[in-house]
Amino acid sequence: MSAAATRLIVPTAAQLPAYVDALQRDWSPDNIRGAVAAQEALARIATDPVGFLAVVDDTEGKGPPVTLADGTQRPRLPGLVRWIWDAADDSFAGSINLRWMKEHAPLPPHVLGHCGYGVVPWKRGHGHATRALGLLLDVARQHGLPRMELTTDLDNASSQHVITANGGVLLEEFDKGPVYAHKRGLRYVITL
Repeated sequence: MSAAATRLIVPTAAQLPAYVDALQRDWSPDNIRGAVAAQEALARIATDPVGFLAVVDDTEGKGPPVTLADGTQRPRLPGLVRWIWDAADDSFAGSINLRWMKEHAPLPPHVLGHCGYGVVPWKRGHGHATRALGLLLDVARQHGLPRMELTTDLDNASSQHVITANGGVLLEEFDKGPVYAHKRGLRYVITL
């Protein structure tokens, strides 16, 4: 498989079964809340698949609140979700999102960057995350973002590679704050 086969698609009902399958196979689009977030997504899809898909393009931030690592909820930022699709075998490979503040103000402290992504375990190591982030940079430009901040854990060499392969420059090591139990992280920036 080649990263050139990686596509970003707008989530639709036609691909929803592949997303559900990934969640049922213990993958989660939420790298922080993991299995809890996956179970919440499965429950939302089971009760309201149309509503679940309705917030994938929420450029006004009007969707339901977002649950953070410490269980608190905060208002949703404007943003969008794209599914990472492997065109080589027409299959789901993961998820990537973009979020921003209105008028591109700085992100609030509880938001760890403009982007989050996750590739399903059975598709890792094929360049999907690197290609997906590269494709998302074009989407970010279309939404007028002048730069993207991305964060990763100190020990996540794979994510660090994805970011630097797309022009990311390390800004700092930082404290993620009380919402994330003061865990240390790395903050990168990609100038658009």
